[in-house]
Amino acid sequence: MNTERIGEAAGTLWRKLHVRGPMGILLADLKKLPGFTPDEATAALGWLAREGKLAFQNDGKKLAVSLVEDEILVGT
Repeated sequence: MNTERIGEAAGTLWRKLHVRGPMGILLADLKKLPGFTPDEATAALGWLAREGKLAFQNDGKKLAVSLVEDEILVGT
């Protein structure tokens, strides 16, 4: 795992979340990012969170992640 690989995973994750819109994705499902290891997906999540691009919603025992509204509006 290296910074370039994590950056690629962050881009893939951002696109996946952008398609989902405000619905977001369960945190458990994010670890199944196609083409990336669970560690790379988790690091990508941290990358996007640090950039302020993510919103987190706690629904009981499950945590969902989506893009913040400004990111969802990009390209629409």
